[in-house]
Amino acid sequence: MNIAPSPVDKQQTYGDSVFPYAFVCSESDATLAAATDWVGEHRDEILGLANQHGAVLLRDFPVENAEGFDAIIQSLRLENFPYKKSLSNAVRINRTERVFSANEAPPEVRIYFHHEMAQTPLFPKWIMFSCEIAAQQGGATPICRSDVLWERLAAECPEFAQACELKGLTYSNVMPNDDDAKSGMGRSWRSTLGVADREGAEARLRELNYSWEWLEGESLRATTPPLPAVMDLGNGRKSFFNQMIAAYCGWKDPSNDPSGAIRHADGSPLDGDAVRRAAQLAEELAFDLEWQVGDVVILDNTVAMHARSPFVGTRKVVASLAEMNTHSFTVTV
Repeated sequence: MNIAPSPVDKQQTYGDSVFPYAFVCSESDATLAAATDWVGEHRDEILGLANQHGAVLLRDFPVENAEGFDAIIQSLRLENFPYKKSLSNAVRINRTERVFSANEAPPEVRIYFHHEMAQTPLFPKWIMFSCEIAAQQGGATPICRSDVLWERLAAECPEFAQACELKGLTYSNVMPNDDDAKSGMGRSWRSTLGVADREGAEARLRELNYSWEWLEGESLRATTPPLPAVMDLGNGRKSFFNQMIAAYCGWKDPSNDPSGAIRHADGSPLDGDAVRRAAQLAEELAFDLEWQVGDVVILDNTVAMHARSPFVGTRKVVASLAEMNTHSFTVTV
């Protein structure tokens, strides 16, 4: 296989790392079998580079559909994190056991920067994407180095940064009685919690240490236990690991008001100006993944956050999660 590291347009440089790190296949008659073999042979290198640089892009590989993407993922030999076992609120459709559609929200809906499932006690170490059909216009997946964002935010808003580290966060959202694909967070409480009835929902929430309230129309407001806002990555690196930007800027539908979706875990409100500055920094640091059909991207979910730009036309991006982790937080002030 003629595959080598290659620069890509608008690639970013931070010290001795680039974002994203890219491998480009220049073999015109490459087969999927050969590509999966190559990925399997270079598995440790690819994952190490994703951790160091935040993201690895595989471009011009012979990946045509969800099944081909699934084969590439399997060659990485990572433990599957089935979407049905997550606590995410996005509506998604499974294509294979490991591969599902990206957020099914309408094309005009912008999905703001976030770390996948950082707003729940369960999160994936890895999130991977692939493009089946690129949008006619727009539809990029912006990605952002969260460790770089944290350094900038801590320098500009030190009091807020300290509050995030010491006080953590809680998230609250309303889950509908039935899936609502028109909302970016419209997954029902039955689907989200993997239960059939109210009794099962309450048992699952109790197990997760959530608090809850049943609302009109059999919708359910659930509030997380304290969760961290910052993750220590080791070797002096920290990331702004949370869903603060997405919750504050984008958790809005007929049932949810962003202003009440997130607070510090001691009950105190967030500094709105600082949150807006974090969102601005994420946009300033963003690298827009302008999708090409067959692209595969491996993100270290603890290092890089991602978003979705609005689009025109048909867009099919699929995703996969791997290595379920848990996290919790104890308020120290």
